[in-house]
Amino acid sequence: MGPANTAVGAAGDRGTSPGRAGDLVLGIDCSTTASKAVAWDRHGTAVAEGRFPLDLHCPHPGWGEQDADAWWTATCGATRAVAGQIDPARIAAVCVTHQRETFVPVDADGRPLRAGILWLDERSRAQLGWLDRHFGHGTLHRLTGRPPSMTQSLPKLRWLVEHEPAVAAAADRVLEVHAFLVRRLTGEDVTSLASADPTGAVDMARGVWADEVIAGIGLRPDQFPPLVVPGTILGSVSVDGAATTGLRPGTPVVAGAGDGQAACLGAGVVGPGRAYVNLGTAIAGGTVAPTYLTDLAHRTCCAAVPGRFVLETVLRGGTATVSWFMAHLADPARGDGPAAFAAYEAEAAALPPGAGGLMLVPYWNNVMNPYWDPAASGVVVGWNGGHRRHNVYRALLEGIAFEHRLAMDGIAASSGTPIADHVILGGGSRSDLWCQIVADVLGAPVRRARSADATNLGAGVLAAAGVGWYPSVEAAAAAMTGTTDAFVPDPTTAATYARLYEEVYRHLFPALRPHLDRLTELTDDIATTPP
Repeated sequence: MGPANTAVGAAGDRGTSPGRAGDLVLGIDCSTTASKAVAWDRHGTAVAEGRFPLDLHCPHPGWGEQDADAWWTATCGATRAVAGQIDPARIAAVCVTHQRETFVPVDADGRPLRAGILWLDERSRAQLGWLDRHFGHGTLHRLTGRPPSMTQSLPKLRWLVEHEPAVAAAADRVLEVHAFLVRRLTGEDVTSLASADPTGAVDMARGVWADEVIAGIGLRPDQFPPLVVPGTILGSVSVDGAATTGLRPGTPVVAGAGDGQAACLGAGVVGPGRAYVNLGTAIAGGTVAPTYLTDLAHRTCCAAVPGRFVLETVLRGGTATVSWFMAHLADPARGDGPAAFAAYEAEAAALPPGAGGLMLVPYWNNVMNPYWDPAASGVVVGWNGGHRRHNVYRALLEGIAFEHRLAMDGIAASSGTPIADHVILGGGSRSDLWCQIVADVLGAPVRRARSADATNLGAGVLAAAGVGWYPSVEAAAAAMTGTTDAFVPDPTTAATYARLYEEVYRHLFPALRPHLDRLTELTDDIATTPP
């Protein structure tokens, strides 16, 4: 099977040589909710696209699973839709980006041994304590770029060893989504360093699997696939892969990156001083650093640009929290469609900054950076009898913006580099109100990414660099990405938000944290105690 702990290659140095025919590249984004394929031209313009939905299963409260075979079924549905719109011979290369931390154990033939366990799954709180005791919280942070959290794969892999030992022992490979799809596309058993590192099982400074961590949790290093750097041609679409995807056999497949790193690249963020924020299901944001460093203010990922690192922050609840509001707090008579969103946007926009005295800390799904607290919960303060649903809606948008400022301030302090340029993307970026609130809270201009689908575009950029359209990933990003609308902070509004942030928001959770954590402990005890 080859070595499982080495990273090899660079853009364009394996497989089919650069310069082959084809005027488009294909990005495949297999996310939590759907697999989407987009054909991009040399200028980063979408020419054709297809989308196929994915179902999420919750067999127990707090769990999140998917049928791993459905990742392939959805991807084939998306690529066949693209192949129905354009000649597949036009596609010069394919690259996969994906939901990170999600994984599945497979047998020697690549068949799943159980359902895939998702990044949002919360079954592994007990294993976090085990990891701290066994390895040390700080040691794992320095080695893997992130402290243990329920988002990453590592504690869930330990859960698998503890609760499903037969599956753990029988697994020929443990594959994240990129590795799983690459194997189906090409037959190759290999993955990208920028897809593997979010698992929390990679030695980040050396760019190899952390064998001592893998063995320490009870798995074998040879259960993890060989690593290559992003932008490497790692194989080509096989005859079998072509038959199900509608792609042309022999089309090069380029090593991709996790959705966060791909979004960073698709936003044109390739170096220090510029940051992105992806207003997606979760809120991911960050900047790119030339050297490896760790800090509690962020987690450190391998960038889509080889040899660089993304200093990244993640809030486990972005548009998903907005959707929660629409499903559970919004007026049922309005429904939850575009018209209802538009109505709440208009009503919230008419409110002054501060949502009429309501403030929200958006830890609906606990908190990663900077507190790394799996017992954390959300906070809403300032209630009075005059508040209505649209006050809550605006407070939610403001709370996420305040949290993003907390994250960006932390990254700037950690890296020693001020952030002067911000790019906003993702589904939430379609809201002019939210974009303006982010600009006012940051006190800095925010530019909307030219493509709201910057995650998929990031895969397209890697594909273009991998087959030699451009001399480097940075050059491909310069040619294929850009920004459109600029949101400039209003000085008066920005000053109001600065006082709300400095004098209230950033103190709220630290002040309430002991009580919130105890509340979680007590209610967990109640939920697990027989009547």
